[in-house]
Amino acid sequence: MPPAPSAAPTPTPTPAAAAAAAARGAAREAAALNAARRSRELERLADRPEVDLLVVGGGVTGTGIALDAAARGLRTVLVERHDLAFGTSRWSSKLVHGGLRYLAKGRVGIAYESARERHVLISRTAPHLVRALPMLLPLHESVGPAQAALTRAGFVLGDALRVAAGTRRGVLPRARRVSRERVLDLAPSVRAHGLRGGQLAYDGQLVDDARLVVGLARTAAREGAAVLTRCAAEELHGRGAVLRDELTGERLEIRARAVVNAAGVWADRLVPGVRLRPSRGSHLVLSGERFGGLRTALTIPVAGALSRFVMVLPQEGGDRVYVGLTDEPLDGPVPDVPTVPQSDVDFLLDVVGDALDTRLTREDVLGSYAGLRPLLESGDGTGSSADLSRRHAVLTSPDGVVTVVGGKLTTYRRMAQDAVDAAVAGGGLAAGQCRTGRLPLVGAGSAAALSRVPAPARLVARYGTEAPEVLGCGAATEVAAGVTEAELAWAVRCEGALDEGDMLDRRTRVGLVPADRERALPAARAALAAASRTTSSPVSPAGPPRNG
Repeated sequence: MPPAPSAAPTPTPTPAAAAAAAARGAAREAAALNAARRSRELERLADRPEVDLLVVGGGVTGTGIALDAAARGLRTVLVERHDLAFGTSRWSSKLVHGGLRYLAKGRVGIAYESARERHVLISRTAPHLVRALPMLLPLHESVGPAQAALTRAGFVLGDALRVAAGTRRGVLPRARRVSRERVLDLAPSVRAHGLRGGQLAYDGQLVDDARLVVGLARTAAREGAAVLTRCAAEELHGRGAVLRDELTGERLEIRARAVVNAAGVWADRLVPGVRLRPSRGSHLVLSGERFGGLRTALTIPVAGALSRFVMVLPQEGGDRVYVGLTDEPLDGPVPDVPTVPQSDVDFLLDVVGDALDTRLTREDVLGSYAGLRPLLESGDGTGSSADLSRRHAVLTSPDGVVTVVGGKLTTYRRMAQDAVDAAVAGGGLAAGQCRTGRLPLVGAGSAAALSRVPAPARLVARYGTEAPEVLGCGAATEVAAGVTEAELAWAVRCEGALDEGDMLDRRTRVGLVPADRERALPAARAALAAASRTTSSPVSPAGPPRNG
């Protein structure tokens, strides 16, 4: 009998492969946010409280600023009173848009800036988080020839801006007119009666806005920034602040050569001279089953308004559809978590219902959310908030605090660049040039690279090249809405989640539907308990900031 074949020897990694693996491991460690790293960063600040730049606010603008500054070589600290993406940045339509709405109002400059920043996001910064989204405008009797022609002209101009921004047609196809039959094929729930065709355009859609913020924060940490959640800024001034650890109550005075206020709709609490007029944008969460296999987003005109639309936005996997949005001024104090009034629910259901073959009711609403836009007050404060400019503003107070307000999620990177430029000039800082236009976020990769990642497509869409590491963090058991136990463990170990809300309401977004949140809550608590029993994370916190 011939001898049994021996097992093939494990190949020895080449020196180059070993060095590459070590470099990837070091980058992962540097980008890991968790409770242990937070404690070490606070201790380091207590020993060395002088920094180049203090950023207040952990939304998309604040984390974008922290990344920009750290990438320029500045010793940067970001503080957030609650959690990453706690405010407006998790309540958007999750669109990375080219500014068609601004074209309708003749604001070509803002539209071009949006198209250019969309190109940076979808091609370089976060291609794993952004996908092309077809958006269909059904042409019913409510859309007259004049409005149809105006919209078509806007789509054509939008295509021109896409080309000017450098986005290839293979990434975002050109807009075109489609037949009545094609409309019903793409959107079977659209009302057939009175339908004469449609207009189809393409834009960008984020798999999730909060995931973009987390990616920015972790990339900033990788570049050397200290990212401190549950840390409030008190007594803010142009040369620093008193910080309060919301978990322990301890206070720490920090001295900064420059300070940026990126607190969004709460910016005027830190710098009283800033005048804001917040606008509420409400969304509804519905089941995808109510839309009968929707293969495109829907853009539905609001009767009597040439440039206002309600959007029906299918989410990844098709199980959920978001319907939004409103644009109403907020009266009274700014809440930590805005709620959707019943008037907004009825408005959205009515507008969408007119375009569908069946009416939607309040019973169809699985959840809802509202975001507040930090619009800069102008004029006498009267008139519609929809008429206020969406262009961002960078303001410097008499004592030197730089405040950035306005703008939108798509243009966060440009807002961050302008804010850091102002802080560098005002603080006399020695800093390099802005690098964020060509700096990929953690998990980013080309389409070819992402297609080779050995993980389920859903995880690759949310975590990019890090998806296999997420799988290695725990069980693939689903807890709710497709989210797994492994994702909850990853959120605690590597994404800075400190409690159940961080995991369910921001890292995974399970909390958008209350029933899903209730089902997932025991698993979230188990993930926290497991983390507290572990003396060392699989991914170690980073050492001292390399630019500090």
